[in-house]
Amino acid sequence: MKESGRKQGTPSPCAACKLLRRRCAQDCVFAPYFPADEPQKFANVHKVFGASNVNKMLQELPIHQRGDAVSSMVYEANARVRDPVYGCVGAISSLQQQIDVLQTQLALAQAEVVHLKVRQTATFPHHGVGLGSPSNSGSPSSRLMGSQGKPTFEINMGVRHEMPATAGSGWERRTEESSRAAENVRSGFDVEIFSGYRVAEQRRVGG
Repeated sequence: MKESGRKQGTPSPCAACKLLRRRCAQDCVFAPYFPADEPQKFANVHKVFGASNVNKMLQELPIHQRGDAVSSMVYEANARVRDPVYGCVGAISSLQQQIDVLQTQLALAQAEVVHLKVRQTATFPHHGVGLGSPSNSGSPSSRLMGSQGKPTFEINMGVRHEMPATAGSGWERRTEESSRAAENVRSGFDVEIFSGYRVAEQRRVGG
């Protein structure tokens, strides 16, 4: 029986050796990267770079870098086949233009965010209500006179106590004493004001 090609059990030649019509040795530099079932892969690389140049580049590189080098050559060869004039430069230029457009859109979006923040601050400013606000305006006499012309007095003797986190029973006792003292002061003011009002009424009637 006549043998066709290699002996039985011998692996088929790689795509490079098959295209170059040569015997594929066991230490073939092309075999790990150009399998027999991907003939077009090596065909484009051979058309753009040449088999001898590819062989020389792979021989000069360490084994762990040859795979990346082949991937780069395959990409550039396929780009050159698609675009004989610009090759991979056209793809790089297109990607660079996309980056420029995206950067411009990002800058516009950031400027719009700043504009909205400034407009929001101008529309809703923070107003603090203090003692000099219009709600508290007016002469002292007008604030002391009620609707019937009688003097009214507003005395706020409330004491706000904030208990520290480390306070104990001593702080609670001092707080109760302060509250009782404030209540006594409030009562004293009420009696004094009521007495003064009665004296003023008697003088007005007697006069």
